[in-house]
Amino acid sequence: MRADVVRLATYDAGLTAKGPGLLLRDIAGAGSPRLRATLSLLTQAAPDILLLVAVDYDYHLTALSGLRNRLQARGLEYPYLFANRPNTGMATAFDLDGDGRKRGAGDAQGFGHFAGAGGLAILSKFPILYERVTDFSAVLWADLPGSLIEGLDLSPEIVKVQRLSSTGHWAVPIKLGGEAPLTLLVFAATPPVFDGPEDRNGRRNHDEIRFWKLYLNGHFGTPPVGGFVVMGKANLDPFDGEGRHGAIRELLADRRLQDPAPRSAYGLRAFNPDHSGDPALDTADWSDPVPGNLRVDYVLPSAGLTIVGSGVVWPQEADRVAASHHGLVWVDLDIP
Repeated sequence: MRADVVRLATYDAGLTAKGPGLLLRDIAGAGSPRLRATLSLLTQAAPDILLLVAVDYDYHLTALSGLRNRLQARGLEYPYLFANRPNTGMATAFDLDGDGRKRGAGDAQGFGHFAGAGGLAILSKFPILYERVTDFSAVLWADLPGSLIEGLDLSPEIVKVQRLSSTGHWAVPIKLGGEAPLTLLVFAATPPVFDGPEDRNGRRNHDEIRFWKLYLNGHFGTPPVGGFVVMGKANLDPFDGEGRHGAIRELLADRRLQDPAPRSAYGLRAFNPDHSGDPALDTADWSDPVPGNLRVDYVLPSAGLTIVGSGVVWPQEADRVAASHHGLVWVDLDIP
C-alpha cells in the first residue's frame, strides 16, 4: 500500500459484555474467544482508520485504550482514539417499549442493559480534530423533518424525550495532511425488527439512515467542508430482509456519495437463493433462511474522493463461531 493510500474500515465486533466493566476485564486478561477473533480479524485487515460498532463504552475510554494496546502488540498503532457516550442503555423515566414496566433495556434511549453498552469507537493512525467533533446523538426524533415518529401512538411526554439515534450519530474530522480534514459521518442504526405492527423500529431505522441526507442538505448545522465518508451499521439491506429499504437505497443513490460496492468471495459462496440482492455484497452472515445474509454495513466516500480498492474481510474459519456475524468492510482512498 502506498503512503498516500488510506484504508478506512467499519466492523461490528459484537464486543458488548453482560455488564459494565466486563469488557475491560476480558481485554486486561486472556480475552474472550470473541475478543481474540476480533484482534485476529483487525490484524488481517490492518485499517488506518477504524470505526468499531458494538463495543462497550466507559467514560475514561479505559477498555478502548486496552484494546488499542492489544492491537499495538500485534503491530497495529492507533495513537488517536475517540468515543462518546452512546444512547444505548441511557435510562429514561418512561415505558418506551410498552411492556408495562420501566427501567428495562427497551426503555433506554437505545436498547441496552446498562449505560454504554454496545457503543461506537474510532481508532485512527491520523490526528482526530477533537475540538471540531459534532455529536448529534441528542437530536430528538420528532425534530427530524418528516419524522416517522408522527405515525406512532406515543404520549406527548415520550415524544419530547425520545432521541433519534439508537446508538449515535457523529461528525468526526480527521487530519490527513491537506487543508480540509476528512470528516467521518458515523452511526449505528437500530435493527428494523423486534417490534410489532406499528413498526416502531422500522420507522426509527429509516429515519436514522435518512439523517445523513438531511445533514448534507444543511439541516442540523453546516455540512463538512472537504471530503467526507458516511460509515457504520445501517442495519438495512437495499433489497432483502425486513425494513424500509427505500432509506438505504436513497442514501446509496445520493450523488454526493460513492458506493464502492465492497465484495467478498465468502459472501458469494454463502448466498441465499430466495434473496434478490448480490450476495457478494453481503456484510452479515445471519441464520438461514431468515434473515439470511444481508448487506447492512457501509463505507460511502463523498463523490470527490478517489477510491482505489474495497472489500469485505471475514473471520478465518477457525474464528467464525467465536466472531460476530459481521464482516469488516474496508475502502482504500487515494489521498493527495
